[in-house]
Amino acid sequence: MLQIEFRNEPLTDFSKADSKAAMEAALEKVKREFGREYPLVIGGQRITGLKTFDTVNPSHKDQVLGKFQKGTKAHVEQALDAAWKAFEDWKRQPVEVRANVLFTAAKLLRERKHEFSATMVYEVGKTWAEADADTAEAIDFCEFYAREAHRYADEQPITKIAGEDNELVYIPLGVGAVIPPWNFPLAIMAGMTTAGAVCGNAIILKPSSDAPWIAYRFFALLEESGMPAGVVNFLSGSGGEVGDPLVQSPRIRFISFTGSKEVGLHINEEAAKTPKEQRWIKRVVAEMGGKDSIVVDRETANLDEAAAAVVASAFGFQGQKCSACSRVIVDEAIFDKFVTMIVEKTKVLKIGPAEKGDSQIGPVVNKKAMEKIREYIDKGQKEGPLLAGGKIHPEEGFFIEPTVIGPVDVKSTISQEEIFGPVLAVLKAKDFDHALQLANDTEFGLTGSVFTDNEQKIERAQNEFFVGNLYFNRKCTGALVGVHPFGGFNMSGTDSKAGGRDYLGLFMQAKAISRKISRK
Repeated sequence: MLQIEFRNEPLTDFSKADSKAAMEAALEKVKREFGREYPLVIGGQRITGLKTFDTVNPSHKDQVLGKFQKGTKAHVEQALDAAWKAFEDWKRQPVEVRANVLFTAAKLLRERKHEFSATMVYEVGKTWAEADADTAEAIDFCEFYAREAHRYADEQPITKIAGEDNELVYIPLGVGAVIPPWNFPLAIMAGMTTAGAVCGNAIILKPSSDAPWIAYRFFALLEESGMPAGVVNFLSGSGGEVGDPLVQSPRIRFISFTGSKEVGLHINEEAAKTPKEQRWIKRVVAEMGGKDSIVVDRETANLDEAAAAVVASAFGFQGQKCSACSRVIVDEAIFDKFVTMIVEKTKVLKIGPAEKGDSQIGPVVNKKAMEKIREYIDKGQKEGPLLAGGKIHPEEGFFIEPTVIGPVDVKSTISQEEIFGPVLAVLKAKDFDHALQLANDTEFGLTGSVFTDNEQKIERAQNEFFVGNLYFNRKCTGALVGVHPFGGFNMSGTDSKAGGRDYLGLFMQAKAISRKISRK
């Protein structure tokens, strides 16, 4: 299998009748599972009978999808016991065994691709295309990290000297907490979990309370793929009852987190504490927020293509991506013409329940998010003119019209704070120098894009636009595993570069071994 070079999983073309029919069948199949109760799984043991919480459909807010156990601090300790026990055997397994679990998981994911996508359509309101891309990325992570595990296990290049045999080997860290987000509830969750496990670590997976169903489905798939009991443990529950005890435990060796800046900083602060019984400095891999800009220069020939990229980047999955374009910075020479194009493209986007195949904009994830975004829209209208959208439709689900506001000042609330919703702030730049200045005027540094046909300006942006993932003449979302290693600067996190060749090294430690060659 390793003879086959890594290739990204192709996306589904739903304009084809057979693909459309397959997705519709998967939606019906998954719908028949609504209302089931799901256990904690610790060391292979399924635990029920606890207090539960519901996961609901944001397109139809009264529709309960499933019931999940509320884990407690006692379950955290139980999971730590199980994980450390499983680790002792798992760390000794050859890389072929560990990687083959991921290869098998990728194979099964391909076979049930639409069922996993349908689960996300219902649970977090992803449109068909967005859910399909999420599932494809999860397959990519399994395939890519399985190959990377082999590369790290191979002989490492070191300088040779006479009289000694020397080698460098990578060994696992131990037991880690994986705390994934709800917005890429399969891809990011699967990537974080499999990366740690394929290196020989044991994992305690605490899924987002907004997306536990898809996490459980993937956990069950790992079991089916041959993951031994206790190597990955499923522990649903709140941040206070499960998340904090995990992060604070002296028995946790590393924490892999993706989510908001506020929670990420809290985790980093708690993890930095070293109680007396703790033998290590915890390693924190944190990917946090973004306030991402697309710069549109006056020397851009195809403004229609640029406008389409801005709208896709701003409103794909309702703007609920850390990589989403939440600020477009437009040269004043083309400002009126270009902003009109953005507004026109935004106004024709079709809003509807995510399970409808023709919906382009689904709901935001929950009522709290809807109300928070409403507050930002209200503030934004005091900071600049409302150009499109702005209305809330809460009757059936948590729907918000794609909203464009501007021009606004770079220091305005909607230009500085991460909204995580379908709200685009428009800024006017005097020239390219000013545009770069505006783009860098943020505490974040995740993604960015520049549209220009001027090669000198492209070279300048390469050197001066301070983000972890920079794109030219294309949208700022849609990073591909292996192609665009993903992670950002400053308050966007630790720049861990998920889907890149450095990533697995974050879940291992290097050991140098030297042996003197005896002379006989």
